[in-house]
Amino acid sequence: MEVEMKIRGLMMDPITNMPIVILKEASGANILPIWVGVYEANAIQLEIEKVVTPRPMTHDLIKSVLLGLQAYVRKIVVTNIKDDTFYAVIWIEREGQTISIDSRPSDALALALRIDCPIYVDDVVLSSSRSPAKKPFRSCSMSIGTGSASVAFTLSKWPKRKWPR
Repeated sequence: MEVEMKIRGLMMDPITNMPIVILKEASGANILPIWVGVYEANAIQLEIEKVVTPRPMTHDLIKSVLLGLQAYVRKIVVTNIKDDTFYAVIWIEREGQTISIDSRPSDALALALRIDCPIYVDDVVLSSSRSPAKKPFRSCSMSIGTGSASVAFTLSKWPKRKWPR
């Protein structure tokens, strides 16, 4: 089953100094932090802040190509996590056919923001991301937002995590 999520923001991991995209369940309390590269985080932040660049960024180009081909992104889904690496699929529809495209979550999220399509996470990914088998050796609590829009959670780093993603 897929759970609809929204991007709540970006933050820096205080331990590794790597960017993290924070996904929050649209109608619930689940939170999924996804570590991303600096350039991908920049692409996501530019769209969150609606910054217009003088020339199209890669994800803007992909959006233009899709629109030019009359192809529409129906949704993106974070489908799996394996060896601390997240996997995603971009679902595209064109001329009545549905196509799935393998993607890094960071690229899928950057595109989803530009196209304004729904973001989903497979519930298996949510379950495994909070699995008790992964015992963190460091953690820190964070809060994003203010008032009723704020989200509090704890980030943890596991010993086998590979950086960057």
